[in-house]
Amino acid sequence: MTYELLHEDEHLLVVNKPAGLLTIPDRAGTKESLLGLLERRYGKVFVVHRLDRETSGILCFARTPEAHRHLSIQFEHHTADKYYFALLDGELHHEEGEIDKPIGEHPTIPGKMAIVRNGKPSLTFYRLAERFHRFTLVEVLIKTGRTHQIRVHFQTIGYSLAVDALYGRRAAFYLSEIKGKTYKTGKHTEEERPLMERTSLHAARLRLDHPATGERMEFKAELPKDFAALLKQLRKWT
Repeated sequence: MTYELLHEDEHLLVVNKPAGLLTIPDRAGTKESLLGLLERRYGKVFVVHRLDRETSGILCFARTPEAHRHLSIQFEHHTADKYYFALLDGELHHEEGEIDKPIGEHPTIPGKMAIVRNGKPSLTFYRLAERFHRFTLVEVLIKTGRTHQIRVHFQTIGYSLAVDALYGRRAAFYLSEIKGKTYKTGKHTEEERPLMERTSLHAARLRLDHPATGERMEFKAELPKDFAALLKQLRKWT
């Protein structure tokens, strides 16, 4: 599993991470990570922000301590803009909105986050991108970077991600769910393969100031094959 390099200079790296690849090593250090791949190629690299393992899309890394401080301040002060595409379970009937609810660790389930009274302030903006029968694609701008923020925020308003094993109602999306009784597997296939079997969330766009020149830069990452294929099928069905 590898990554797509979107930008490289002596101050920062911007990459498109595939779903299934960790941003940083896990505690056991036994699984491959994007940080590990980059450091084998570039030497010391500094983590600025992260994506969940099952989320695809844009990440930036600093190559110097000075660049790391500069970029970290942008993320901390919310001047870096992080845009995502999220496929939601359900038909969202309004065009845009915001979710301003504090997020913290779930009181009883380790590894899960929740809306809690003493949680960290968390702000998510969204707008409609495309409607489907029973599903909605939205473009999301997060102004804070809490763990599982988008997943938790949309769950709390009744529209969990279409594919989300932890917060949603399905761990994978199958074509048969769209086609119903008309779906038939291939002659040589006994078991149906899922169209998508990871969170239906993609970090599509990132805007930030270059840590050395101050130039405002924007980077984009196209939807990966599994996400694009699922949307194509939803359009046909709709």
